Amino acid sequence: MTDDRPYIVATDGACKGNPGPAGWAWVGEDGHWAAGSIPKGTNNIGELLGLLRAIDDHRDVRNLVVQADSKYAIDTYSSWMDGHRRRGWKTSSGSPTKNRELLEQLIAARDARRAAGMPDVVLEHVRGHSGHVLNEWADERAVRASTHAAKGVESAWSSLSGQDRLDVSSAP
Repeated sequence: MTDDRPYIVATDGACKGNPGPAGWAWVGEDGHWAAGSIPKGTNNIGELLGLLRAIDDHRDVRNLVVQADSKYAIDTYSSWMDGHRRRGWKTSSGSPTKNRELLEQLIAARDARRAAGMPDVVLEHVRGHSGHVLNEWADERAVRASTHAAKGVESAWSSLSGQDRLDVSSAP
């Protein structure tokens, strides 16, 4: 994408048990999507992976808007991850930061955008399970991936690598 029009992507994570088999997903306004399964994870890991993969898969999108129903993912990216790094990967209470590897990858993805002269990703909170079509599709993909993860398989799928686009004109 080379125009300056914002491109909207919704992200979500899912987990069967917490921890347990987990999934992540992103779904774009044009029906492109990606999802993945993790045999053992948490809902927060799924949420962070959905955000990370959305950013990574849209490196060339200048005005990327990511909508998420996870305040945890939004707050982690926009407020907490830099503080954790400054404190030596400790929380404000001094305990070790959870999901450090993912936070380091999110920081690297953000910093790569900045180094390329791209604006920061805009994050928007949306209410989950409230009829928001892209969020419903992201949830459907993440839940489907977590079901796959319950078979003990880590995998990923994407319309960017051969899968059909989704019809996002209505909810799944």
